[in-house]
Parts: sequence; C-alpha cells; structure tokens
Amino acid sequence: MGALSKAHTALASLREDLVGEVFAPGDPGYDGARGVFNGMIDRRPAVIAQCAGDADVVRAVRFGRELDLKVAVRGGGHSVAGWATGDGVLVVDLRRMHEVTVDPAAEAVRVQGGVTIGQLDRATRPYALATTGSRASGTGVCGFVLGGGSGWLDRAFGPAVDDLIGVELVTADGERVHADADENPELFWALHGGGGNFGVATALTLALHELPVFSVAVLLYRPSAGPDVVRAFREVIGTGPDEVAGAVLYMTGPPADLADSVPEHLVGERLCAALVTFVGGEEGLREIAGPVLALPHEAEVVGPMPYTEAQRLLDSPSGLRNHWSAECLADLPDEAVDAWCGGAEGMPVPTGSRLLLFPQGGAIASGPAEYPVAYRGAPWVVHPFGSWADPGDDERAVAWVRSVRTGVRPWSTGAVPLNLVGDEGPERVRAGLGAANALRLGKVKRRWDRDNVFRFNHNITPL
Repeated sequence: MGALSKAHTALASLREDLVGEVFAPGDPGYDGARGVFNGMIDRRPAVIAQCAGDADVVRAVRFGRELDLKVAVRGGGHSVAGWATGDGVLVVDLRRMHEVTVDPAAEAVRVQGGVTIGQLDRATRPYALATTGSRASGTGVCGFVLGGGSGWLDRAFGPAVDDLIGVELVTADGERVHADADENPELFWALHGGGGNFGVATALTLALHELPVFSVAVLLYRPSAGPDVVRAFREVIGTGPDEVAGAVLYMTGPPADLADSVPEHLVGERLCAALVTFVGGEEGLREIAGPVLALPHEAEVVGPMPYTEAQRLLDSPSGLRNHWSAECLADLPDEAVDAWCGGAEGMPVPTGSRLLLFPQGGAIASGPAEYPVAYRGAPWVVHPFGSWADPGDDERAVAWVRSVRTGVRPWSTGAVPLNLVGDEGPERVRAGLGAANALRLGKVKRRWDRDNVFRFNHNITPL
C-alpha cells in the first residue's frame, strides 16, 4: 500500500472510531477548528482530532504514530508560541473534554484536559474553594498547572503546580498511565514544571483552598505617577501578609463601556494602574493598601469581588496578535523601578498591550524546593504583554517587549516563568526549569517520550 493510500485509509478509520470529530483540510469546520488565541499564528494541521474522552486521545495518538505525524496538544490554545497547532501535524484537541468534578469534603477537584481556568473557577466557587489560577480566564488548566502556574493567589497558596495531586496521561506509545506521589513518582516530579513533554494530560486532580472572601483595589493614575505608584506598591507587599498580591501595570485606558470607572480623559491613553488583591475582606484590604490609596489618583474601585470576576480583569479577546515575555528580578531598588517605568514609554498605544510588574515571595518562595520550578526565589517578575490588532504594528510591538527585558536585565535572576514566555530557545527553557534539573528531566523524557513526539512545548531533549 502506498503512503498516500495508507494515510487515506488511516484517516477514514480515525473518523469512524472517534466519538469526537475529525477535521482535515477542506472539511467544513476545519478553519474554525484550527484557530488559536494568538492571531499571529496561522497554521494548517494535517488532522485535527477533537477528542471526547481518554479513549479518543489514545486512538488519536496511535493514529499519529502510525503515520509518523508530529503531534501538537491543544488544551486552552492560549500558548503565545502557538504550540497548540502546527503545519502538517496532528492536533490532539481536548476542548470537548471539559468536565470539572469538585469533591468539597476532600477539598480537591478533578479537571479534564480541555478545562479552562474560568470553567474551573466557576465550578469551585459555590463551595468557597479555589486553587491558584492564571491571570487570564481562557488559559487551559493543564498547560498552566504543569508549566508552574502563577496567579493572584500564589503568594497565599503557592503556584498551581504545588496543588497537583495526580495526573492522568496518555503516553507517546498511546498508553494510559497515572502519576502521583506513589505511582510513577519520577514522572510525577517531572510534571511539576516540565509541562506537556511527557504525554497528553487528559485529567489533573488538584488540591483546593478555602476562599470565602476575596477583595481587590484597582486604582488608576496618570502615567507620570508610575515611579511613585511602584514604590508605594513595593511598600504594600513588603509590609503586608502573604494574602496580599496584585500588580502594577501600564495599559491603554479602555472605552467606558468596558470599564465604567475609567475617566473619559484616560480613554485611549496610556495610564498606570495598581491592582491590589487580598484573600480577605475590604476592611483589611484598605488598611494594607494604604500607601497606594494615599497617592493622588484618577479613579478607584475597592471592595469584595468574586474571585471568578477578578480572574477576568486582565482578559484579552482571542484573535489579537500577541507577543509576551518575562524577566525575574532579584531585587527592586529605585533604579530598577525607574527602568521598568521607562519601559512603558515604548508600549504601543492604543492597543491591548500591558506592562506588568507583580510580586512573588510568600508561599511561592516557601514551597517545595525539589520541583523544577526555578523562579521561586525571585521576589518580582516583569511581564511585558504585547497585544495588538494591526499587523503593521508587529515589528514595533515585538521590539518593545525585547526592549523591556533589556532594560531590567541588570537586576534579573536569569530564571524565567515558562508559562509567561514563548519560543525563546533552549537556554531559556533550561533557565525556566533549573540547570540542576535538566539532566534528570532529560532522563524522564527518554523514559516516556524517547522519540520526542511531544515537542510542541518548552521542549526537553530526551537524554
């Protein structure tokens, strides 16, 4: 049988066997199925297998191996590098697998591979429970957790990966395995930061934390106030408990219909904002956030907010063009504050771009040191987030992200939160995982994916 005939036969069999749907070029629905969050990514997979369950994932992976196809895995499709897709590849699409099962008595939750942060948060909210979630509600839970997991709750509860209890995985050989502290413990260790290198995560079980009340303070300032705002926020974090977090950011003032509290004179203009989050009530938040509240500001919103709503505060619409990166800082002296604020001057405005500075410490720093999460010790993270609509802005937006990194590099630890960067080369991957972990991770990769089938990620070379 010729190669083409073999491919047609295998595809026909896949279509028949899968409970979910299969799309190939020319099929109705193919173009809609191949799009991802980042509008800069325009790739044409050979096959998209929208899996309805674990058995579908097994069948799809075996199909890919039979035809020697590269395999990309789509959970939330939120990767800035577009790793959820590729030209001529098999996409194992998990979006139909979006079941969330909360066990309030055990304070745990099981999420399938296609669940997003927003879906997880909505499921746990009725029980006043939560786990650290991404700062974007459309992010896929599995990719977020297995890559580390930084969010508004991480100073209080640790990064999301610290809450990992168990992983259900389909391997490169199309076999189903389970990993936890007792079963396949070396694989379980590697999944604490190693991302999607070892298989398709079809479900995770995560520990939950009590979150009866959550409060936020959002304050808007003119951009010239930026250095004072950062210094005041630095004081808030330095004197406050681990339950306080948030960010200082530069952004474009959104239209009033998107943010009622934005004064008309700031709409479409660069502005500075302080976002203070608190695992607690408004009274405690106001006391803790005193230094930023005392600064002259243009608008404020302070009070309790459902965590599900707070998680959507920085959401961006899918389909915009995106380029992001990050640098971890060892310290935040006044010189670094000025350098960070100076980086906002080149931010493309008006666009959806943002320049964030957020704190770590707390439960991040005191969490399990043995996992391959190399950025735990950094007290601050700089996150230039380029997001724009016009392709004509590509060059200046990408250059701006790079310039921000260059500006704060004198204070960089060299580590990097891999969830916040795209494809920046193997050295950055090692910096994200930790050089001491690289050899061990490479051996785990060889054990579970010797042929590097799962290479669309922050890739670990099999050793």
